[in-house]
Amino acid sequence: MSDFTITSFNVKNLIGADQEYYRFEAYTPEEHAWKEDWLADQLLTLNSDIVGFQEIFTAESLDHVIAETNARGAASNSDVIPNKSKRYHRKAIFKKLRFEAYEAGSVFFAPNIHDGEPGQRRPGLAMLSRFGFDGTPEVVQELAQPMVINFPELGGGDAGSFTLTRLSRPIIKARIPINGTVVTVFNCHLKSKLGEYLKPAGAEFSPEADLVNYDPFGRAMGALRATVRRMAEAAVLRGLIVTELSAGNPVMVLGDYNDSEHAVSSEIIAGEKPFKNYAWMRRHDAQTRRDRYSDEENILIRGQIEKYKMISAEKLFVQKSLRDMVYTSAFGGVYESIDQILMSKHFDPNYANKLGEMEYFSVLNDHLTDGSHPEAPYNKLASDHGQIMAHMRLFDGQDEQ
Repeated sequence: MSDFTITSFNVKNLIGADQEYYRFEAYTPEEHAWKEDWLADQLLTLNSDIVGFQEIFTAESLDHVIAETNARGAASNSDVIPNKSKRYHRKAIFKKLRFEAYEAGSVFFAPNIHDGEPGQRRPGLAMLSRFGFDGTPEVVQELAQPMVINFPELGGGDAGSFTLTRLSRPIIKARIPINGTVVTVFNCHLKSKLGEYLKPAGAEFSPEADLVNYDPFGRAMGALRATVRRMAEAAVLRGLIVTELSAGNPVMVLGDYNDSEHAVSSEIIAGEKPFKNYAWMRRHDAQTRRDRYSDEENILIRGQIEKYKMISAEKLFVQKSLRDMVYTSAFGGVYESIDQILMSKHFDPNYANKLGEMEYFSVLNDHLTDGSHPEAPYNKLASDHGQIMAHMRLFDGQDEQ
């Protein structure tokens, strides 16, 4: 068997010093040094084999964090890992304490096609893997075929459509070889809940941005646009997942979903949860009230849904540990998990032919504070997300499953 860890890490606006990313927003050299120091410390603490990063503006800024992490890891190894002359050097604890450096070529960066001039920057994503990659990871952002979502008018007729041609941020699809097993890993950052407002021709800003002349309905429409876009992006990701699962490939999906596990967008990505029994349900083509699915059809239906369903690492952990709360975001008095790791049935502990399973689930969220509180410390520099990590175990042919 082999163990590995996989992490989702929203770093919050990683870019070099004195570079304006959003309007009037930039890090001083001192602020950047503090942020890089904090990120390297978090990455060293995680010591994760696979990391999906969100909100990376430049590859160079992430390279510096990884290099600093490697340097700190080497120093830690020198301090705490005994050499072979010590009779106790084989103790299992030292395997846990050892830091394995991230080698050249272990990181893949996907820039955002919407990235612009200083003050109008848009972040991309990155994937870090100690196992390397099976081929070059793919980037999905500009859709080869636009997604057209048609809406029927209630009562009949056509109610128009919504067309998605580009995602707000890229999706990384990486095939990662883990000791003989290739796992498809997706890293995503879906559209946020920040409203999308229309700017009239020739205007400097949208009317809804003027909070002095507050427009409650216009703000609600902005939230609606953001929600529809996030849902559509979730559907694009779901299509990519289904393609991989149809090919029989094990899949893991991580990232900043900007929604909780029970939100509709998350349910779109994870797929339907099957009923316990479809034999009680009236058939789709029923001719009489007694026409229901058979026991054999119930097995068929459940099997098809289970094949494409994704399971939540956090939910598995909560069920296993009896812990009642995990959160990765705190704002306005609301503590929730908007960063998630999902896994295909290949890692479901209840699946007879599983390839592996999750042993533990970690979350680093001690740095989070409710941003609405004026005393919230260093909110600008530390990440405003907790980091989540799934501790996985892969079986080989000799392992008992």
